[in-house]
Amino acid sequence: MSAAAPRTLLDADAISATVDRLAAELDAVCSDGTVMVGVLTGSVPLLADLVRAVRFVAVVDFLAVSRYGPGRPRAKLVHDLTIDISGRDVVVVEDVVDTGLTLAWLLDELGRRDPRSVRVCALVDKPRRRLAPVELHHVGIATDADYVIGYGIDHAGRYRGRPDIVVADLARLRDDPDAYEPIRPPLLPGAVPER
Repeated sequence: MSAAAPRTLLDADAISATVDRLAAELDAVCSDGTVMVGVLTGSVPLLADLVRAVRFVAVVDFLAVSRYGPGRPRAKLVHDLTIDISGRDVVVVEDVVDTGLTLAWLLDELGRRDPRSVRVCALVDKPRRRLAPVELHHVGIATDADYVIGYGIDHAGRYRGRPDIVVADLARLRDDPDAYEPIRPPLLPGAVPER
């Protein structure tokens, strides 16, 4: 049995308007050559939309960080940048900032590389859950919601492709990771899924 529809935090139209607002904020402070760093993997939709919306010419790179969690007391880079950010302006693009522990570690790591400036652009901020003080320069939406999915934000690798961001019940997702997936008819042998 599928779960009740989750509460919408940002629908597709609100996300589009939020991206436009964030792009305008970045345009006001960034210039050609600014390095926009996507934190894999959740930031990909936001970064792609931002790069198309800003007026300056951005350089895009990615990194991936292992998260703090049970059995993982420290963050570490699992995929590093491919370019040198020394003397350059950098915008770190995040999907969600929660406790701030991973982001604080990442900002310290990037700071050691001597960039001219580092700004943080986050789609979703959960300040109530903050454990480490981090400055967010550009925020799409702040929320008290404990758990959100969609538009790049996943649960167990699912829901990144949702066009919206919704508040989800984590306990329900732990019981059934597909709880918020639309019901799809089974494929016949040899059938090709619709795209």
